[in-house]
Amino acid sequence: MKAAAEFDQFADAYESSLNQALAASGEDQEYFARGRVSFLAGCLRDLQEAPRCAMDYGCGIGGTTVLLRELVGTKQVVGLDLSQRSLDRATKQYGCDGVSFQTFAQYQPAAHLDLAYCNGVFHHIPIADRASAAQYIFRSLRPGGLFAFWENNPWNPGTRYVMAKCVFDCDAQTISPPRAKRLLRAAGFQIVRSDFLFYFPRALKSLRFLESALTRLPLGGQYQILCRKPASR
Repeated sequence: MKAAAEFDQFADAYESSLNQALAASGEDQEYFARGRVSFLAGCLRDLQEAPRCAMDYGCGIGGTTVLLRELVGTKQVVGLDLSQRSLDRATKQYGCDGVSFQTFAQYQPAAHLDLAYCNGVFHHIPIADRASAAQYIFRSLRPGGLFAFWENNPWNPGTRYVMAKCVFDCDAQTISPPRAKRLLRAAGFQIVRSDFLFYFPRALKSLRFLESALTRLPLGGQYQILCRKPASR
């Protein structure tokens, strides 16, 4: 993963830089963040899961961390990141009872979390280090705990365009869904389901009602792989 100092330089302008890259879609980062977490919340309801404590792995400035409380209904959520400057912003804006922020080094995996979430983090992690990152998350979950792995879909040309325009994705190494599944299985996870989301830009939002029927079509802008730590090993 990039050095902490590299992420620190983007902390103050994170939203504006990301929104500038996303401009071609007609939406901002809040739209996509809420879409991801709302979709995850629906998956959890389908599984009759009600996680109480969660991790936002690679939380940045914390916007999604609070959505895990608001939309999923977790009671406690910890946001983890490499960038101390980002965590300082997150703590100032979102820190409260039940929402906390730590560096990866400060947090000690203890196999007690019900849910882990990450979005667009693994494409910043060097390929050689991805297995250890997945295992870190695995060790943080209780037996039976769930991991919602979200990544940018390299098979979608719009996604590639946005990443090319994003200043902090200049060194990104995208990860395809099959490769992500192999990574997660190697870490010990069982795949529960995989879905694709975000097919239509705002200019075609009248077609978005179709997206619920397209989640198996591997052309959405992002994908989620929902996986589980086995109840016993």
